[in-house]
Amino acid sequence: MISVDTLEDNTAFAKKEEADFPLLADPTKATARKYGVLGDFSRFNLGEVANRYTYYIGPDENFLDVDRKVSPATSGEDIVAHLKALNVPAAKK
Repeated sequence: MISVDTLEDNTAFAKKEEADFPLLADPTKATARKYGVLGDFSRFNLGEVANRYTYYIGPDENFLDVDRKVSPATSGEDIVAHLKALNVPAAKK
């Protein structure tokens, strides 16, 4: 997960949510700009914030798909289903 929040904010979020996945901080928004995920929320006094998108990238570093309709409540299950639909093999335990 990449967030435009600071490293400190991401660290606090990860601890609070007991995240078991890496969180990257992009406070300059450089990566978010490159991926085209910034939305203008100035009308809400928020400025530029990152939209929630999921990028599926293959082992060859090519894009397999992009999900632009991410639901935080079901994102884990949605990702698993999407990976299955893309025929991505399950990780070995």
